[in-house]
Amino acid sequence: MKLHELKPVEGARKSRKRVGRGMSSGNGKTAGRGHDGQNSRSGGGVGLTFEGGQLPLFRRIPKRGFTNINRKEYAIVNLSDLNRFEDGAEVTPELLIENGIVKNEKSGIKVLGNGTLEKKLTIKAHKFSGSAAKAIEEQGGSYEVI
Repeated sequence: MKLHELKPVEGARKSRKRVGRGMSSGNGKTAGRGHDGQNSRSGGGVGLTFEGGQLPLFRRIPKRGFTNINRKEYAIVNLSDLNRFEDGAEVTPELLIENGIVKNEKSGIKVLGNGTLEKKLTIKAHKFSGSAAKAIEEQGGSYEVI
């Protein structure tokens, strides 16, 4: 068998039903939808969550909590990630994005104290954890909240 000899199996490809094309087609007049009712109308039918009048699942399950629309989510940077910069460098959010440490800045950047910092750096970020701030100053560097 060659590629140009391939054919679909008999009955594998069914032609679509052309409805509303006259009485002799067998699907004229009501176009196979019956006479009346919800499903005979255009756009008719029940919604995805409709359960035949039974209380729908999303209404049966208890609701908890709320979503704070003013919540700020910070991109996290650990101290160990900052060791790739040269000694005495000024680390800014733009530099972190450029180097691929942060992919999405979100509401800002927060520096956490995970790992150890081995270089003296000036770090500019939106937030610092207490342990991160302490570790930066112990190394002789400085931090600035923007």
